[in-house]
Formats: sequence, structure tokens, C-alpha cells
Amino acid sequence: MRAHSLTIDRRRLFRGAAVLTLAGLLAFAVGAQSAQGQATAPAKPFSAQVEKRAAEMRKKMTLEEKVGQLVQFPNGGTRGPDGKGIDQNELLARGGVGSLMSPSDASAVNAFQKQAVEKSRMKIPVIVGTDVIHGFRTIFPVPLGLSASWNPDLVEKTSRVAAVEATSEGIRWTFSPMVDIARDARWGRIMEGAGEDPYLGAQFAAAAVRGYQGKDLSDPTSMIACAKHFVGYGGAESGRDYNLVDMSERTLRDVYLPPFQAAADAGAGSFMSAFSSLQGVPASANHHTLTDILRGEWGFRGFVVSDWDSVNELINHGVALDGETAARKAVTAGVDMDMGSGRYGENLVKLVRSGKVPERVVDEAVERILRVKIAMGLFEHPYTDETRRQTVLFAPEHVALARRAAVESFVLLKNDPIAGGAPALPIAEGKTVALIGPLADNAGEMLGVWECRGRDSDVITLRQSLADRLKDKLIYAKGTEIETDSEAGFSGALEAANRADVVVMALGETRRMTGEAASRTKLVLPGNQLKLLQAVAATGKPVVLVLFSGRPLALPWEAAHIPSILEAWYPGDQAGPALASTLFGETNPAGKLTVSFPRAVGQEPLYYSIMNTGRPVNPGNPYVTRYIDELTTAQFPFGWGLSYTKFDYSATKITTTAARAKDLNTTGAITIEATITNSGARPGEEIAQLYIRERGTSVVRPVRELKGYQKILLKVGESRLVKFTLTKKELSFWNIDSKQTVEPCELTVWVAPHSDGGQPAQITIAP
Repeated sequence: MRAHSLTIDRRRLFRGAAVLTLAGLLAFAVGAQSAQGQATAPAKPFSAQVEKRAAEMRKKMTLEEKVGQLVQFPNGGTRGPDGKGIDQNELLARGGVGSLMSPSDASAVNAFQKQAVEKSRMKIPVIVGTDVIHGFRTIFPVPLGLSASWNPDLVEKTSRVAAVEATSEGIRWTFSPMVDIARDARWGRIMEGAGEDPYLGAQFAAAAVRGYQGKDLSDPTSMIACAKHFVGYGGAESGRDYNLVDMSERTLRDVYLPPFQAAADAGAGSFMSAFSSLQGVPASANHHTLTDILRGEWGFRGFVVSDWDSVNELINHGVALDGETAARKAVTAGVDMDMGSGRYGENLVKLVRSGKVPERVVDEAVERILRVKIAMGLFEHPYTDETRRQTVLFAPEHVALARRAAVESFVLLKNDPIAGGAPALPIAEGKTVALIGPLADNAGEMLGVWECRGRDSDVITLRQSLADRLKDKLIYAKGTEIETDSEAGFSGALEAANRADVVVMALGETRRMTGEAASRTKLVLPGNQLKLLQAVAATGKPVVLVLFSGRPLALPWEAAHIPSILEAWYPGDQAGPALASTLFGETNPAGKLTVSFPRAVGQEPLYYSIMNTGRPVNPGNPYVTRYIDELTTAQFPFGWGLSYTKFDYSATKITTTAARAKDLNTTGAITIEATITNSGARPGEEIAQLYIRERGTSVVRPVRELKGYQKILLKVGESRLVKFTLTKKELSFWNIDSKQTVEPCELTVWVAPHSDGGQPAQITIAP
């Protein structure tokens, strides 16, 4: 199945320097990307026929068979009701497991299904899942990098490719997307999401769901999405993974829930409960979030799976003293499927028979799971066509999309002129380039974590691409390792720098420094990489820093002394060609940050949409909210990203003459516009961002909030009028009376290139 159309030379695609121009990349797009123009269709409940069939099937099941549907184990790790290991085929044949994880390939999946469908009494197929996070065999940039594209359509396409590839191996369920809002760069899993903003996070959540699931769940290429980790997991105290989360109901409603609601509205088939506790209640035993909000308020009809072993971990949290209590609290809160712990299989039958768990609770959970299996067409088509993988895994069109995705993910953080002349980027043709650093030729690191079936051998590194392009005008030196104190390679690196016209430094984190269980207290370049960078910069040669990371890093020295810095994240299979085309100006960087980069780790958690205090920053007054040893602002703010061209913004204009809260709470709207001009010497894409601030409200509101954006391509000298509309969706918030509403206020708006820019305009919203 083709994800898109592209004619490209296979040989150059897999080995050579990038050949896609800016215009070629934009040929993929269908006009300007506008968040406000992408309305997510409301979640459609399962058809009456599906609902009826699930209910009828459930009525025919024994209690043991019903409990079996609520049990998930890893492939080869099955356990019986007694908690002891059991032959997997035996458990499948008795209907004792509803889902298996992480199979080796399609033939293994077909073997599972044969046991479940042909030997169990109810002939219910298993649903097979795994962590398909940013690609299956074709690996795209990590999710935080993809979010820097500000292009949900791109994420929908990459998710569709991931689904096409994964389903060819029998995997019809992914534990993705992670839609947790993350505002603390110390937290390793910040890499897996779309950053710090709920408005933008909601756009990407819906896009990923649409991509994974496609237009019809019964399509063999449809893969059920799983919105995780519900909810608040990204707010872990001190940025330490699995740690407690404590926030107000207002913060939960205004910040952390919107991406999950967007996923539900887009039709996500499943949700995953988080490891963490929220307001003192573990997420996997939280009736308020799992039942009151998810089912009661949002009408979610899919099923909820726990995160790995999190049902059992209720004991560690201290809300259960044994597995029986843990199972009871989880299932009655609204966790339908137990991932890995075995506590449901061991305890639910006796809990129901003793009256401690009403059987209707199990019945409801079973029906939710059966609905999804029926809608997926698993009963009619339980087996996977084992020949399909031969044509879809790492298909050329998928690789081309991976290159495009990498290009769109790059963020140009800095590009100052050198000694009054031109900036170091883009690199002029004919220059001799020294490529230095431990990430210049490290294929595995380019994949990032959660690389699924990605292969190091598929990756084209930056060194490979530059060698193809520059031939003998490339000088390479590794210089150092990512984590080491040894300076053995410094002399070779300095020799290479002295022989070159320009130096490209490829530095950053190891991929294992981000992701699950990868929190850091230091956000600087690890090892002695900064020392190497300082030594190379001291040669006086122009230096370009290409930064590989899965989180914002603190770069105070780098930002002050290195003229050009490009954030590349972990770009995936096509790292080298995408970077080469960007470094040499064949593609113009247009990515924008979705997370704030700190000046120091002590600023964390750091995010742009802060609440003002009674003593806001005032340089003339020490008794304000400040640090005595550092600025309060980000080094690079949310929405930041430069280009090889220059964009000018006109004054922001509100074209609505009057506004009333009463009208805005129904069908009213406020319209805003501004003109963006490309005043530089190259065509380029710009992401015009709409921010608002509401004052005079019943509760404190953020100093700025993103409420729209448009991604536009402008030719040299071209101007474009961008227009935005604010409705109840954008203007309402959880007020002092615990109601989602628009209130009378003084509204300030900005159309800006980032969260710290733009010219304001104001309007009063009357009652």
C-alpha cells in the first residue's frame, strides 16, 4: 500500500546525498497546514450491529471465558489462574487470554490465532499488540521531533505507514500515541510525545489515531491506536519517571486532558492507564478519570488496558495489600484489560463468585473488548497474509516519507553571521568540511528508542551522506565517545578542524538517555563533548553544531559561542540524506520547537504558558518571581525556529468589532489576521502562531496560550494574509464554578513567529 506518490531514484534514495528540493518536499503537501482548518470528526460509537453482536457473544460465555478476555500476556510469558507458568497454546485453547504482545512475525501470530479460533469453545481471536511508536521497520523521527514539524498531516502519514508495515506482521494494535503533556525536560519520556502545549498536543493526538486506524477498522491494514498514559503521567514530580503526580482539577482539565479527548474524538479504540498516581489515586484504580470522565463525559466506547504490571503495582502504591484487592480496585475503576501482571486471571473469577466484584463489571469490560475485536473484522479474518510483508516492509515510498519527515523535524536554533559576513549555514559549495563527533557515523543512535523492527543497517548516517556528496573535501574525526572522559581523540579532531573551511560537530545524548526510565538531573552534553566543542571552536573555524537529543538540553555556552545550531533530535533511517540537504541549503529548515529549551536545569519544569503572579518579573525590583543567578526565560522558547530566509510580521489586527461571552458560548466568533512577508533571499515555510491572553477572569489564566497556527510557503518577496477564528473551543476554560465556559474578559491576541514574539491587539469580551 502506497503512503503517497513519489518518483525517486532508488540508488540515491538509499545511499546518496539528498536530492529533494524544498519545492519537491512541498509537492507532498496540499496547501498550507492550518490547525484551525483540521476539524476532527466526532467519535462514532460502534454500530448497533457491533454492539448487539458483542452483547450476544458475552451472554454465551462462561465466567472463566469472560475473565480470559481481560488478560494480556507477553508472547511466551503466559501464566494460568494459579499464577504459575502455563503452556501458551493450552491457555489459548481454553480461552484464557484475550491478547498477546510482541510476536516475532506473522507466522507466529497466525499460530496464536489458530489455537484461539480453532480450539477454544467461543472461537474468539486474540488481539496482538506491541509498541509501534515512530515506525515499525521504516523508522521516522522520534515523536518529539515529528511534532517540531507542526504538521499533523505528516504525522497521520507516518502513522499510516507504521500501521501498514506492522499489520503485515499480524500486529493489529499499537501502544501509541503517547499524548501526555510534558513540561519537564528531566523526564525521559518527553521524547515520546508532542511537547508542552495542550492545543498542539491535541492536533497530533488526533492525527496519529487517524493514521494508525485508517478509515475502517476492518481494513487489514488498520491498527488500533492506544492513547496513553491516562492521565497526568507527564507531570511526574521532579521529572522522575513513575513518580507521583499532584495537580488541581483545573490544570487536569485545561492542560492534561485535551490531547486525550482529541484522541477519543478521533475514534481511538483503546486507552492505556498510567503507572503514576494522580491526586493520591493511582491511575489504574482511578474511577474519576477512567469512568466519570472517559466514559461518562466523553462517551468512550472502546477499552482500557493497564500499563505493564500497573495493576499489580497498586500494592506498591499502598492502596492494595494483595493481588486480589489490586484486581478488584482496577477493574471496578474501569481498567478492562490487565497487561502482564496476571492479577485478573488469578483473582477475578473468585471475586465475582464471592460477590466482591459485580459480574456486570466484568460483563461491561468484556463487551468493550469484544466490540473492538468485532469492528476490526478479526472474527471473519483472524489470519495475516504472510506474503504482504515482502512488499511493504521498508518500501521505497516509506523511506522517502521518512526523509521528508526528518527534514521537517529539524529546528534551526541559531544561525548568526560570522565576522560580519554570511552565516555558516547553509554551507557553500566547494568548502572543505570537517565532520567531528561521536554521532556523525553512529547508525543505531539515529533510530532513537522504541525503534521496533528498525535496523541499524537501514540507516544512512551523516558521514555517509557527506562522503557521497563531498568526496575528498570531507575530513572525518570521531573526536570522542558520547560518554567518556578520555581525550585520546581530541588531537585528531583539532587537526581535522584546522584543515577545513567549516566544521560540523555531531554531538548529543545516547538514545538510551531518553524514553522510559531515563530521567536525568543534568541536561548538558554528556561526557566531555562540550570540552571537545570548546577546543574546536578555539581554532577560529566556523562551527555548526548538529544536536541529537530526545529532550531539550541546557546549552548556555553553546548558545553564546557557537554561531549555528541545528536540533536534529533522533531523525530515523534517513538521518544522513535529510541532514545533508538541510546543511547545504537544498531544503530550508522550517521546524519550530514544541518544548522550551532551558538555560539551566534549575528552571525545570519550564513552559511558556505560565500563570502570572502578583509579582511578575521587573528588572528594577528584586522582590519579584525570579532567580538570583539566572534569567527566568527560556534559552529557546516554545515555537522558536529560524529559517535561511527572513519573515516579517505586520501588526496583529482583530477584525471583529464587538464580542460578548453570551454569544461566544454558543455560535459567536472573533476573527484575527496579520500579514507575513518573506523579506529574505530564499523561498521558505513559516509557521504563523496565534496566541491569546485573558484577563479579568474568575481564575488566573496563562500569560499566553497557543490557539491556532498556519504553516505557509512564501516565495521571495511574497506576502500572505493569515486569518484565524476564535470560538468557544479556543476561548473557554475550567472556571471558578468548575464549568467549561467563555467568560467576560480583556482579550489580548498575538500573531507571532514564536511564543515570545508578535505585536498584540486587544478586544473586550462583554458579558
